[in-house]
Amino acid sequence: MRKIRKKQKIYFPDPKFNEPLVSRFINHLMKNGKKNLAYKIFYNAMDKIDSMNSHKENNKKTALEIWKEGLSNVMPHVEVRHRRMGGTNIQIPVPISSNNKITKSIKLLITCASRRKNEKTMSDKLAFEIMDAFNSQGEAFKQKENIHKMAEANKAFSHFRF
Repeated sequence: MRKIRKKQKIYFPDPKFNEPLVSRFINHLMKNGKKNLAYKIFYNAMDKIDSMNSHKENNKKTALEIWKEGLSNVMPHVEVRHRRMGGTNIQIPVPISSNNKITKSIKLLITCASRRKNEKTMSDKLAFEIMDAFNSQGEAFKQKENIHKMAEANKAFSHFRF
C-alpha cells in the first residue's frame, strides 16, 4: 500500500451525556482553545431544546435524541469535487466517507447557527438551528439540499471519479 492511512482519532465522551459524538461537536464549536465556553454553549442549547420540547406533549424525545436526529437530517451523502479536463472545470459527484459525513454535518450546523441574526446568544442560535434541522428545515438543511442538487445536476460526470 502506497498511501499512509490516517489514524482514526479517538474522542473521549463528554462529562454530561457520556457521548463521544458530543465531545466531537464541542471540539468543532470551540474557538481559541476555550473548551469550557464551548461546553457551556452546547449544554445551554440542550437545556433550551428541552424547554422548547416540553411544551409539546406528543413528542417525548430527549434533547440529545433531537440533536442526533437533526445532525443526521443535515448530513450530506455526496459532494461535488472539481476536476480540470480539457480546459474546463468539471464538477464530479463523489460519495462521502462516513467520518467526513459527520464532520460536514457538524460544521454545517455550527456555521449556519452562527449566521442567525434574530437570537442574541450563540446557545439560542444553536438551539434554534438544531430544532430546525430536526424538523428538516432551516439554513443547514437548505445547504445540504443544495449540495445534493449540485450532485444530481452533475450526475452525467460521475464516471470521471478520482
